[in-house]
Amino acid sequence: MAKDTLSVTDNRTGKTYELPIENGCIRSMDLRQIKSGADDFGLMAYDPAFLNTANCKSAITFIDGDKGILEYRGYPIEQLAEKSNYLEVAYLVMNGELPTKAQYEDFVHVITHHTYVHENVKSFMSGFRYDAHPMAMLASTVAALSAFYPEAKNVKDRQTRRIQMMRLIAKMPTIAAFSYRHTTGLPYVYPENELGYTENFFTMVKQIGDRRFKANKTLVKALDVLFILHADHEQNCSTTSTRVVGSSEVDPYSAVAAGVTALYGPLHGGANEAVLRMLREIGDVKKVPEFIKKVKEGNDTKLMGFGHRVYKNYDPRAKVIKRTCDEVFEVTGRNPLLDIAVELERIALQDEYFIKRKLYPNVDFYSGLIYEAMGFPVDMFPVLFAIPRTVGWVSQWEEMITDNEQKIARPRQIFTGAKKRDYVPVEKRG
Repeated sequence: MAKDTLSVTDNRTGKTYELPIENGCIRSMDLRQIKSGADDFGLMAYDPAFLNTANCKSAITFIDGDKGILEYRGYPIEQLAEKSNYLEVAYLVMNGELPTKAQYEDFVHVITHHTYVHENVKSFMSGFRYDAHPMAMLASTVAALSAFYPEAKNVKDRQTRRIQMMRLIAKMPTIAAFSYRHTTGLPYVYPENELGYTENFFTMVKQIGDRRFKANKTLVKALDVLFILHADHEQNCSTTSTRVVGSSEVDPYSAVAAGVTALYGPLHGGANEAVLRMLREIGDVKKVPEFIKKVKEGNDTKLMGFGHRVYKNYDPRAKVIKRTCDEVFEVTGRNPLLDIAVELERIALQDEYFIKRKLYPNVDFYSGLIYEAMGFPVDMFPVLFAIPRTVGWVSQWEEMITDNEQKIARPRQIFTGAKKRDYVPVEKRG
C-alpha cells in the first residue's frame, strides 16, 4: 500500500530514513536526523532565493503557474476584476469571504473615515528634498506611522490588529498622493469622504487649486481593476519581507514598510518601467522582428515583461490588463507604444524559442502603458503597486501572527569562511 512518506538512504552511512510527506512537502527539520556521525549537525536544505521552499501555510492566494490560474480565497481573478471593486476584494482578502451588503457598507465607512493622516505626518513628508523618490517617501512615512499609533505593537490583540490593518489600507493612498504632490511641487490635497477609494486617490493626485477635479469614470474603473489585480500575489519578495520582519512581532507599520522597501527594488516593483524603456528603444513596429532576433541571439538584449518566476503560462492578470488598455486609450488617445507591444506579443507567442521556454506576457507588460496614459510618471509606478498590495501585506502579516507554527525568522547558512585562527599583531602581518 502506498504511504505518504519519502524513503531516503544516506550513502555515507548506509542508513535509511522515512520522512513524512504533508501537503506535497517534507519538513526541513526532519532532515536534521540524517547525520554522518555523532558530531554532525545534521542535514540541511540549501535553497538560495527560496526557489523550492515553502516557509508558511496560507489560505489567501492560490496560484497554479503552469495553468495560469490566480485566485483570491478561491475566487478567480478574472471574475473579481470584471464583477467586483477593490474595497470588496480587500474585504475578501482580509476576511476570507465576500461581504454582505451591511458588512461591505461598514467596511467602506471605516476605510473612508481613516484616510486622513495626522498633520505632523504632512510636516514629516514636507521635510524630504524636492526631488525625493516617491517610494522612498512612502516607505519612510509608513514606518513613521508606528510612532503615531504606539498601541499597534500589541499585535496579539485581534481588535488592535484590525484597526491598524484598516488604517494602513485607508492611509496608503493619501500618503502616496502626498508623495506625488511633493515631487511635483504641488500643495497636498486632503481626502474627500464622499468619494470612493480609487476616485479619491485620483482627486488627491490631480486636483489643481480650489476647483474640484472630476475624475473620468473609465480611468477610475481601470485603476480600480489594476488595484484588484495587485491586491495579493502569494509569497513574493515584498510579502516575504513583510512576514519575515513581522515575525519579530514588530508593529504592522514597520512590517509593511519592509514590504514597501522590497517593492522599491527594480526586480520587483520596477518591471513595468523596464517594459516602457524597452518599447521606446524599439521605437517602431517595423523594428520588432529585428529586436526579437537580438533577444534570441543573446546579445544582452532582454525581452522585458515576459516570463515569471511562478507563471509558466499566460499570466491571467495580463489578459485582464490587455482589455483594460483598450478602454483607457479610448479616453486618453492611443499610445503608439501599444502597437509595438501588441506586435511584440504576437511574434513572441508564435515563436518556438519563447514557447519552448514558456515565456508569456506578465502583469508588467501592459500596466506601465496604462499608468503612463493616466499621466503618472514612472517613479510613481511602484507606488501605484504598493497602494493595493497593502491589503495583501497586512492579511499575510496577520495570518503569520496567528499561526502557532510560526516563529521569528532565522534561516541557516552554509559557512564558507576561514576556520579558527589566532590573532596576529599588526607589526607581524604581511
